[in-house]
Amino acid sequence: MRLILSSADFGDSAAKEVILRHLPKPQAECRLLFFPNEKVTEELLRKKKYHKWMAQRGFSRENVTVFDYFHPQAEIGEVDVMYVSGGNTFATLALMRASGADKLIAERIRAGVTYVGGSAGAHIVSQSVAHVQAFDPLPEGFSDFSGLGFFDGIFICHYSDARRPHYEQALAEGKYRVVTLANDEVIVIDEK
Repeated sequence: MRLILSSADFGDSAAKEVILRHLPKPQAECRLLFFPNEKVTEELLRKKKYHKWMAQRGFSRENVTVFDYFHPQAEIGEVDVMYVSGGNTFATLALMRASGADKLIAERIRAGVTYVGGSAGAHIVSQSVAHVQAFDPLPEGFSDFSGLGFFDGIFICHYSDARRPHYEQALAEGKYRVVTLANDEVIVIDEK
């Protein structure tokens, strides 16, 4: 299992450098499965917006597969890397659960596919997302705050002095190991 978790992922040059260094292959050769955030629409998928977006970040466009939440039964081939970017953690997780993407991600992580998560993508693989209520609005009806559980703890992403009270509160609650991630920081978990 390899998890590469950050706050700003490809949007911060220092974080991007660490991510690229830990990919299983050179970036242009990686077969990428991208999971859009909650702002995804069928039109954006049809226009191949996310393929272009990932190509702008250095992935070879022909090696990019974008998960289609609207037609999740489509076959997903072999991939080297899965990537979940930032967005509203709750809305993105709800979309994943409704489409079965959460199960696909868990299955592929267990099979050894490298997972890259930025902000919401990092929260989603942690133990809980409940503390993210301080930063993201809850969609109507959202009540399951469990993450996928691949990271033994929780994150305070985009950490700065302004988020220190949230960090201290999570520490005081003592439910989980709490890790801060500033925008230029990345944590890499590599377990064989």
